[in-house]
Amino acid sequence: MKNMKDGLRPAVSAATLAAALILVSAPLAQSQERKSIRWSTSSVDSYGYKVAAAMVKIAEEALGGEYTITVNPYPATTAAMKAAMDGTGEIGYTADVGMTQLYAGEGGFKNYTPAKSKLVHTWYAYPMESFMAVPADKAAQFKCLKDLSGKPTFFTPAGFMNWLNFQRMYKALGYDFKHVQIDPKTQSDALKGGTIAGSVAYTTAGRSLAPYWKETDVRMDVKIVNPCPDEIAKLQSAGLVVADVDPKVFTKDVGVDGIKAVPILFGYNMRADMPEDVVYKLLNAFYKNRDALAKADPGFASMAKDFVGMQVNGIKANPDIPVHAGLARFLKEHKAWDDKWKIATSAS
Repeated sequence: MKNMKDGLRPAVSAATLAAALILVSAPLAQSQERKSIRWSTSSVDSYGYKVAAAMVKIAEEALGGEYTITVNPYPATTAAMKAAMDGTGEIGYTADVGMTQLYAGEGGFKNYTPAKSKLVHTWYAYPMESFMAVPADKAAQFKCLKDLSGKPTFFTPAGFMNWLNFQRMYKALGYDFKHVQIDPKTQSDALKGGTIAGSVAYTTAGRSLAPYWKETDVRMDVKIVNPCPDEIAKLQSAGLVVADVDPKVFTKDVGVDGIKAVPILFGYNMRADMPEDVVYKLLNAFYKNRDALAKADPGFASMAKDFVGMQVNGIKANPDIPVHAGLARFLKEHKAWDDKWKIATSAS
């Protein structure tokens, strides 16, 4: 009997061990099976990074825990776009002007060939508005944008979409775009010291200044240089919109009753090979949470007011660029699809 019991012990121990291994390995296998989505954004002190970081929880829940989403910052928006197109990211921070340059092969995308494929229209989240500011004690020298043509100017960090926005503005106006690259944190020192004559400021949804501009606003007085009427006419004839921004985004008087700015539409686009269902689920989650997002961050106010219209405007800014199948499905359900648009395929 003793031998029988001894003989049974290895069998029982093996069975117990096998069951234990199954229990331990099951969650490990599930963890290993979670797919990865890398969300490429601009630098950690940018609004683009802040938004992406805030959206991770909503996005992961929308995808049922099947994906792990990480936010990866890059020095500039152009670099974030390239990361998504070269395969080191799946979502790329961009704007309508950046998509225009990408498909035209201009600027930072000249002679550029993606290792994977180009971004396509996927999700547009908020507008930004670009405009010019100069030191208050030198404002008398600058009546129109033409007075800054050829002058050393910080047009936001090189590669940022507001930088590209002013490039297309100066091109439309025929002005000399003379960019001086500085650390945004030193902007007030550069303006006071004369290293730069002016600096491009921008708001999100016309509601709040960029973080480094809030610091400049505290440290010094600035005045806004609006485009003159003839410049506004030229910008509009080039297809650009000139919008009004409340000067109360600054804490002090900036010398104008209203700021004349040129808006751009920011988004987070993907390659066509991202599964349709993934994009569709994300868009639905963002749509359902739009009011809560706007309460948490005023930059989402425009998206909350007209989420579907914002997607349509993003496509209309570059109607020849393909639309992700997930966005196309979403827009069709909301009766906002235009059959003239092209749905992206993996070969796009």
